[in-house]
Amino acid sequence: MSSVLSSWQPSSSSKIALDQVALSDILSTTTPRQPLHVIRRTSDGARGLATDGQIGATPSGEYQMLGHLSAMYPEWLGDRSFCETHGTRFAYVTGAMANGIATPRLVIAMARAKMLGFFGSAGLSFDRVEQGLQVIQSELKGSDTAWGVNLIHSPNEPKLEQRVADLYIRHSVPRVSAAAYMKLSPSIVRYAYSGLTTTPQGEIVRPHNVFAKISRTETALHFMQPAPEAMLRSLVQANLLTEQEARLGSMLPVAEDITAESDSGGHTDNRPLTALLPEIMAARDQVMSTHKFTRQIRVGAAGGMGTPAAVAASYAMGAAYVLTGSVNQGAVESGLSEAGRKMLAQASMTDVIMAPAADMFELGVEVQVLKRGTMFGTRAKKLHDIYTTYNSIEEIPAKDREALEKRVLGAKIDDIWQETYAFWSRRDQEEAERALEDPRHKMALIFRWYLGKASKWAIDGTPERAFDYQIWCGPAMGAFNTWVKDSFLEPVEARSAVQIALNLLEGATYITRAQQLRALGVPVPSAAFNFKPRKLSL
Repeated sequence: MSSVLSSWQPSSSSKIALDQVALSDILSTTTPRQPLHVIRRTSDGARGLATDGQIGATPSGEYQMLGHLSAMYPEWLGDRSFCETHGTRFAYVTGAMANGIATPRLVIAMARAKMLGFFGSAGLSFDRVEQGLQVIQSELKGSDTAWGVNLIHSPNEPKLEQRVADLYIRHSVPRVSAAAYMKLSPSIVRYAYSGLTTTPQGEIVRPHNVFAKISRTETALHFMQPAPEAMLRSLVQANLLTEQEARLGSMLPVAEDITAESDSGGHTDNRPLTALLPEIMAARDQVMSTHKFTRQIRVGAAGGMGTPAAVAASYAMGAAYVLTGSVNQGAVESGLSEAGRKMLAQASMTDVIMAPAADMFELGVEVQVLKRGTMFGTRAKKLHDIYTTYNSIEEIPAKDREALEKRVLGAKIDDIWQETYAFWSRRDQEEAERALEDPRHKMALIFRWYLGKASKWAIDGTPERAFDYQIWCGPAMGAFNTWVKDSFLEPVEARSAVQIALNLLEGATYITRAQQLRALGVPVPSAAFNFKPRKLSL
């Protein structure tokens, strides 16, 4: 090695840079796919870069080689076992935005780009969920592409959750994104362990993979460990698992992919990722040590993924994969209306607000939504204030009720109730009958009508209800808009989910390379951390 170093001569194509201007030139004309050599000038110790394929010092000893950075690719970000397990090229996931906002079209586009997308089936009718599955399976038939579907915890409708889980098993859905779980349910455990077999070598094969989206350590622990023995026994007795499936399941965690969701759109605990991710990873390490699992439990990062810097930071903290949400809601493949996507494209980082959630209204659970251009957040909060103040619709003073109909609901309460009762009579007769007997529950269902409709109006682009649009949105959307300003991704019609993903990954690679250089003592220009979007191909 020493003889090679001493014989190095800069070629005509090589570049040596020690000052900020020259460093900027090298970094702007090279990509992370080109090796770089860190050098030091012997006369004053100044550090810089050389792009020549040879490394060493000039015969006069003017330069010394300090380090070498080999080529780097977006495919190398994250945990390689993620890509190997799920058959992807990139450790990148698009989240299951509910009510079909994460459309089959979006899932198919990601799969064909060798990434993983989840169909946002939560909130859709059973028939629409099945239709979405059929579209995805028809388009991706015969290919080794990765895809998945949402399975949301429905504590108020356990029969529906069970029915959906059964649908996924029958249709051989390979992955589900488990959302809104505080603890395990029989349905998610049944899905996770159905079809478990072993190879001749004794390795357990699981056809169903669970991605558990969590924001609390206690919830993550439920999924990182085998399901409770009592639940497994109960499923066997109900003929929902075989003895072998239960036995093999007792040796596996319910989920081998845990998505640590920080501050995000929709349901969120507003956790900062820098606090949440290390804690979940530490809990993972403890669980693996306790249970002696031989297969890695991967922890991914979600929430705030709107810029290359955020993606690079997540991988640097040890995230096995990243999951994006809000930015895909503004993509052309999204199920959100064009009007809604245009509203998202105008959002800044602070244009968000917490508002009552439709599915957990009575519990006071909130979701993060877009504030700019819509009154939904303040109107929804008004509904919850009324719900906590009165025990029934009839208790609301006539004057306040009239204002409620005119300024918030935009419809007569009696008309809303007729529509609501008809809906629940079709969906769950017990829920409808309960509302007849419990005035407070009736009031909750009437208010939930507005919360549910607000999402539909945003999806359909109902013009007369623009100020009532409920658009789930986190701060990442505003950060994304700032990043893409004056680039080809600024126009709404140019925002494809694949181009968004490729630019986030490519940018994260550039930023990771810049940080590596800085760690080696190179005075990297600040511009090296500012990757601008560009049209990329696979």
